[in-house]
Amino acid sequence: MNEHPSGFDHDYLAEAATLLAHDEPFPGGAVVPPIYQTSLFTFANYAEMADTFAGKRKQPIYSRGDNPTVMEFEARVAALEGAEAARGFSSGMAAISATVLAFVGAGERIVAVRNCYGDAYRLFERLLPRLNIKVDYVDGSDPDAVAAALPGAKLLYLESPTSMMFELQDIAHLTRLAKEQGIVTSIDNSWATPVFQKPIAHGVDLVLHSASKYLGGHSDTVAGVVAGSAAHIKHINEQTYSYLGGKLSPFEAWLLLRGLRTLPLRLPHHMKSGLTIAERLKAHANVERVNHPAYSNHPGKATLAGYAGLFSFEVTDDIDIPVFVDALKYFRIGVSWGGHESLIVPAKASLEQTPGLNSMARFGVSPRTIRFSVGLESVEDLWADVSQAFEKARK
Repeated sequence: MNEHPSGFDHDYLAEAATLLAHDEPFPGGAVVPPIYQTSLFTFANYAEMADTFAGKRKQPIYSRGDNPTVMEFEARVAALEGAEAARGFSSGMAAISATVLAFVGAGERIVAVRNCYGDAYRLFERLLPRLNIKVDYVDGSDPDAVAAALPGAKLLYLESPTSMMFELQDIAHLTRLAKEQGIVTSIDNSWATPVFQKPIAHGVDLVLHSASKYLGGHSDTVAGVVAGSAAHIKHINEQTYSYLGGKLSPFEAWLLLRGLRTLPLRLPHHMKSGLTIAERLKAHANVERVNHPAYSNHPGKATLAGYAGLFSFEVTDDIDIPVFVDALKYFRIGVSWGGHESLIVPAKASLEQTPGLNSMARFGVSPRTIRFSVGLESVEDLWADVSQAFEKARK
């Protein structure tokens, strides 16, 4: 492949650009896919219904199962990830829940990386124990720790980089370890997206996304998706998808398709601005540490073809965090990320959420950690905002 303009070996941006911008003609010559805002699809006669139910012909039946607009989104994500198939959901957690419960049964065990997404952690700690499913958490950056935990597990749950602390995993190495023992592997790829990381090429079975983030890109949609082999997606369809009910709506699928068009254009801006802010924070007297994959020497960095605009940093003791947060004008206070706007999440506040079921507390995230999602605003305006907030917050 041609070298990426930012110095990376993989030019996934160029690969994604045409895939996401070019369509075969839609009905009536439309240049965007129609929204099939319908709950069901009828048949012309008995034979059509019987043959469709028997699997002899393909036709959508009910929009909780298949809908043409949703199927178009699923096909785009599958193509981006290099997967055979994908299934869309009403949220990232719906995708995670349906995937986990499709492959792990009562009395079985999951190995998950530490610092995983907070609601995935709560799923693991609140719901799965009712099914006598155990989850063991490991330092995913340590392959020996993962190898020691794998025997007897049914699922390896990865997230590279991890939430809040942005730790990397050597995806190819860990999936090889899992495959040697017949363990299904999954990864949350929401941070990198398939434009900057393709886990399936490194052996991962199932790739999960909170499509609410960079895939949608406009902070107007909540959705999820999982991509993998046709056999694995079929298994999810048969075991959990229809029964848990977390279906993706046609209109949200249409919004996601719209968002995907500009994904290869938005991500380089997020990356460039994010790295600029991160570099300046590294040199700032009131910052002790910046947690960003760009500064990691871990082998897991090799699978990345770029960096998202999401990272964290730890401030010194002489910064009043609530004052710092409230002084910001362009960084809005709010969860989620991946949209056009810049956002801030202070760990100090997040550590108060759901006592006893808080992943940040469980894995020892410092209350002096702050997460930035760098949006599409002028990077100089953002940095001026950060600088004035530091001045006001210094004790």
